[in-house]
Amino acid sequence: MGFTSRGGRHMVTELELLQSFMDSLKDPFLFADREHVIRYMNKAAIAHYEQGDALLGTSLLACHDEASQRIILEVFAEMEAGLDERLITDDARWRIYMRAVRSQYGSLLGYYERYEPPAGR
Repeated sequence: MGFTSRGGRHMVTELELLQSFMDSLKDPFLFADREHVIRYMNKAAIAHYEQGDALLGTSLLACHDEASQRIILEVFAEMEAGLDERLITDDARWRIYMRAVRSQYGSLLGYYERYEPPAGR
């Protein structure tokens, strides 16, 4: 299915539409699959993370220290059991959540990090 712009000049695919939508978000968005491999980063995430788009295809766990790896794996196990979201960082700069991504049938496909301003701001 494609979407036609005004005047029918350009067909926009669903993938292009989704990527454009994700790139319009001002906060970083990073999706990791069930094996913790980084599969997608929006423009804000590419700018936010030191290695940028070189992180695509690498393990999210390799980007974190042991304590953070334990948290990610713990939350991931809870997601496998049905959890949808959990706050994992709450500091002066960010509140960061891990959020499950599920198929239409409810199976866990992976997860993403969701950022928002710190509490009280």
